[in-house]
Amino acid sequence: MTTDAPESMGTLDRDKLFAARLQAARARPYLATALFALHTVESKRVPTMAVDRHWRCYVSPAFVDRTPVEELAGVWVHEASHLLRDHHGRGDRVARERGLTGVGDRLRMNIAADCEINDDVYGDGLVRPEGAVEPGRLRLGEGRLMEEYLKDISLGPLTLDLSWLDCGSGADGLEREWDLGADGEDGLSEQERDAVRFRVAEGIKAHPGRAPRGWRRWAEEAFHPPQPWRDLLGAALRSAVSGAGSGDDYTYGRPSRRSAGVPGAVLPSLRRRPPRVCVIIDTSGSVSDGELGSALLEVAALSRAVGGRRDLVTVLSCDAAAGMVRPLCRAEGIPLTGGGGTDLRAGFDRALRSRPRPDVVVALTDGQTPWPSAQPSCRTVIGLFPRPGVSRARRENNPEYVPTAPPAWARVVEIGSGSGPVM
Repeated sequence: MTTDAPESMGTLDRDKLFAARLQAARARPYLATALFALHTVESKRVPTMAVDRHWRCYVSPAFVDRTPVEELAGVWVHEASHLLRDHHGRGDRVARERGLTGVGDRLRMNIAADCEINDDVYGDGLVRPEGAVEPGRLRLGEGRLMEEYLKDISLGPLTLDLSWLDCGSGADGLEREWDLGADGEDGLSEQERDAVRFRVAEGIKAHPGRAPRGWRRWAEEAFHPPQPWRDLLGAALRSAVSGAGSGDDYTYGRPSRRSAGVPGAVLPSLRRRPPRVCVIIDTSGSVSDGELGSALLEVAALSRAVGGRRDLVTVLSCDAAAGMVRPLCRAEGIPLTGGGGTDLRAGFDRALRSRPRPDVVVALTDGQTPWPSAQPSCRTVIGLFPRPGVSRARRENNPEYVPTAPPAWARVVEIGSGSGPVM
């Protein structure tokens, strides 16, 4: 890291660089907090400008010399965008999930991250820098996330002239030789980084009309991060099946120790048996095919919460009427019938009358249903497909119908896009 020095050949022109940052802040005022949170580090080892995950911005003096201020302003916004959208953290997660270990894979991530940023960041007072990678250049559509672009990007003719691209570890998670690391000077702590993101998201939410669609989407996620609903649903079920009364039964096979205190009588003992789960799948017309497919996947996964015993899981489909209670063999073999209105009360009634009786009922639904008036005599978990509040009532056949909120006696988990990346 260098300190301010008189301008000379090969020395970073900080006046020009900071003038460009000021211009970037004027063009994108909602990003000003992030732009001024970046600490500048002069480096002749970076091709242009690059960032690390600790909010240091490494700058090539030669790049600043040959680049107009208007384009430098766009580069400032671009590099800050990598950090705000957590491309380093998301790159690490994608690398683990998809087994991406090579330098070429990280280059693909960098290109994909650039596509996510550059599809709507320029214009309206911000000049597109020379060589900026946009989705159209790779024959890809706009408005997608880095993880989605990555699936369609391979190193070949379309990316041959992008081998120089390097926005630093802040863009893909892979540390560079020039990185100062966690123990280096002037890096932001995790709490400080989160505070910067929150301030930027707050500014975008306050004046959404100024921000492009991608930034509005990011700010919404920053304020309302998606739930890891698969983990939550599994945790809710495990909590339900392990609760007092779930799977408890009496047996005379092992007499109670209290029998010794009652001469001439044999008292049964309380034993713990594996709990039984019945899954009600909402198959009404307001539930999409995609949601039904997701429900089937969750049914198969729920068996893990009861020790992988699929024989302990039963399934029934329900719209306004309940279908047959069927044992779980495999997810793709479950028949889902319905397509009419919604009344899950019929499903709860059928589930509770089935034999053997379930210890836990799981309902996977969009919530557009009346609920049982009384708490069922077993634990209940509701997996709720999200619906925009404005349109929920209009999706039913009756335009005046307003669905009631899930009952307080049920454990509710929001099911939705939360399984995906945080921008």
